[in-house]
Amino acid sequence: MRPRATLLLLLLARSLGAQTPGAQDGGASGEERWSVYLQSTAIGQAHPGFPAEYSGFNSLPDYAEKRVSLTATVFADFRLCSFADFVIDPELAGGRGFGYVSGIAGFTNGEIPRVAGAAPSPYIARAFVRIRVPLGREQERMESAPNQLGGSQPVSSLTIIAGKFSVTDFFDNNTYSHDPRSEFINWSLMSNGAWDYPADVRGYTEGIVEDLRLRSWSLRHATVLEPEQANGRTLDTRIGKNRGEVVELEHRHAPLHHPGAVRLLGYWNREDAGNFRESLQAAAATGEVPVFDTSRRNGAAKYGFGVNVEQEILRDLGVFGRYGWSDGKTEAWAFTQIDRSVSGGVSIGGWFWKRPRDHAGAAAVRNYLSGDQRAFLAAGGMGFLIGDGRLNYHPESIVEIYYAVPMPRGFTLTGDYQHVGDPAYNRARGPVAVYSLRVHWESTLRGH
Repeated sequence: MRPRATLLLLLLARSLGAQTPGAQDGGASGEERWSVYLQSTAIGQAHPGFPAEYSGFNSLPDYAEKRVSLTATVFADFRLCSFADFVIDPELAGGRGFGYVSGIAGFTNGEIPRVAGAAPSPYIARAFVRIRVPLGREQERMESAPNQLGGSQPVSSLTIIAGKFSVTDFFDNNTYSHDPRSEFINWSLMSNGAWDYPADVRGYTEGIVEDLRLRSWSLRHATVLEPEQANGRTLDTRIGKNRGEVVELEHRHAPLHHPGAVRLLGYWNREDAGNFRESLQAAAATGEVPVFDTSRRNGAAKYGFGVNVEQEILRDLGVFGRYGWSDGKTEAWAFTQIDRSVSGGVSIGGWFWKRPRDHAGAAAVRNYLSGDQRAFLAAGGMGFLIGDGRLNYHPESIVEIYYAVPMPRGFTLTGDYQHVGDPAYNRARGPVAVYSLRVHWESTLRGH
């Protein structure tokens, strides 16, 4: 969306009687008719030089780098009727990651996509209709949030979402480790690293989601479009041949009134992707470096599963963990080159040290490659994200620590440190220390 259209949307919101947080709102106990949440996030990152025995085309540069990313989003949600609403999110993003976003499978900035230009550019991130069908009379209160209208909703319902969105908006959620704008910023902490979730280069797709929600359980499924090319801009509309399917079962619980959840995710993608083993066999016959062009075919399958857990232990203290597995036979197509991933961490609120609005987190990730992908990279093959020309394999290990401090006027300042051992699974390179400073701003307009 052009900046002029975004301005018109904000003026429309104000003309409807906008309220800001803390403003008097005589209808606060009623149903929200619309909401507009605004956010902007800038992340500055730097890494010093690090030891490297050799470098290749997709290697993280071993000299010092400094990079900045910027996003700004309008989350606009409008109630169409008692059971349906419409979401549209104009977004602007710019910046450039280390090495043009290459050289680390668990990349260090979840706000940066692999786009060619660093100049900020506008686009529509989300545009979808959501229909909620009640399955009972019992109601509960839904708090207002970005792309979520405040008000009452049925405890049990079937929700259908159709349009453009990120599939991670609805799957693999985690209270403590999901949003790089307020929590951990590493790719393999914001999502299950081994889930090659369908998305264009900016992280969005088109399709349909069905979400069956009961009191303690949810079952959701999605059918969405894959990109035409690996990490490409254009989505493939040949849904009969290429598409992504994902299903997730969630159980919510609250032992001793401390909420927690367990989520089991499975995915099955079909895409115009290459096969590691077939590419190696073709290269052996010609004596050349393996490439995917020799093995790509429509409908190539990639599948896997994930386990995602979270649990509040005490007030302002929660823990989380994920495990992800993929079949490891087919090239990464949309997210990153990880075949196995295990992560865990802790989120701590400042209540413990008498700064209740502060919060901090610490987590660790270990990412792995399948035997087929190891052999492909060792022979000089390249994925869209990593490839050093050869490989002295070792699992990629990442530790991340952050501390966030709320500031006046809706700002939050976060300091973040990441230690990446064996970047791109290569014992011959690293370790790398990454220092980050995140500035996040948000504001809200709501109408009843």
